Amino acid sequence: MLFDIITIFPEAFSYLNESILKRARKKGLVKIRIHNLRNFAKNKRRKVDDKPYGGGPGMVLKIEPLIKAIEFLTKKLKHSKTKNLIVLFTPAGKQFDGKMAAGFAKKYEHLIFVCGHYEGIDERLKKVFHASSFKLQELSVGPYVLGGGELPAMVLIDAVSRHLPGVLGKSESLEEKRLGVGVPSYTRPEIFIHKGKKYQAPKVLLSGNHAAITKWRINHQQKKD
Repeated sequence: MLFDIITIFPEAFSYLNESILKRARKKGLVKIRIHNLRNFAKNKRRKVDDKPYGGGPGMVLKIEPLIKAIEFLTKKLKHSKTKNLIVLFTPAGKQFDGKMAAGFAKKYEHLIFVCGHYEGIDERLKKVFHASSFKLQELSVGPYVLGGGELPAMVLIDAVSRHLPGVLGKSESLEEKRLGVGVPSYTRPEIFIHKGKKYQAPKVLLSGNHAAITKWRINHQQKKD
């Protein structure tokens, strides 16, 4: 799968070069390209934001460089059969979840992330692409406001990539496919002593009784509030 990220902070994505994603990129299972929005600004100062009409604090990302960046990434896709989606991160968007992550991995081959910042982006960007042949979806990663779309972009890449064949090595590595999310885990030592108090790993997990272990794990799934 190909991930394209449009951002004004390209240096913020070092996490994508670590651990599972690093291995997935080396194997060619995941391709990630980061694009500096300032490279698409037409002014000498590479300015990509301006004061909001109507007044108020903060700055708004301008529509011209955003359109240029997205068109640069989509110009070869107009007649392509590649399944692609443009994702705009906004606190008002649909909340992203695990089901959506699995669906994206199955349905799309190319995701383009637009990372807003400051007071957001010019609202007309949505209208331009809602009127085009390219699908645009507004997403949020939680019921809170972040300073920009860089963290949400990394969250989506991590969550979606896990569902791509070969990324985790074995499909059984998907926690949500085994028993559900939040099952407690333990490892050596069997007994941990801290300030004179003993903390014992559950004996059933050391029993070798796989049926009993599975039952224990099912019974100890963490329930959502």
